[in-house]
Amino acid sequence: MNSPRTTLYRDKQNAKLMGVCAGIADYTGVNPLWIRLGFLAAVLSGVLSPIVLPLYFLAGLLLNKKPEYLYREKPEEQKYWQGVRQNPKRTARQIRSKMKDVDRRLAEVETFYVSSNPRLNAEIERLR
Repeated sequence: MNSPRTTLYRDKQNAKLMGVCAGIADYTGVNPLWIRLGFLAAVLSGVLSPIVLPLYFLAGLLLNKKPEYLYREKPEEQKYWQGVRQNPKRTARQIRSKMKDVDRRLAEVETFYVSSNPRLNAEIERLR
């Protein structure tokens, strides 16, 4: 799953410093405030600050900036892609389920029109 929509980026448009916390928030679908508060708590605890600060700056240097076209996505699209990133197998299962439902409904429509239209029924049989 190396789609541009399933990649972690720095979110410079919503950034406070380097955009790492905003990028993580965008990637996970969590409010950026909670990510920033968690980062701040980790830094202020003193125990994690020797690990968290270098990781933050390393991520800020290594992560790519979020492409401009991804900022223009509708909220529904963003929510969908966050779900894909969180659990791709569940998303694929949901899509298969929806397609099976569409197939079933299409078969019902076909059955209705074929059974009520003998000329159409004859034409379909002739094509088989």
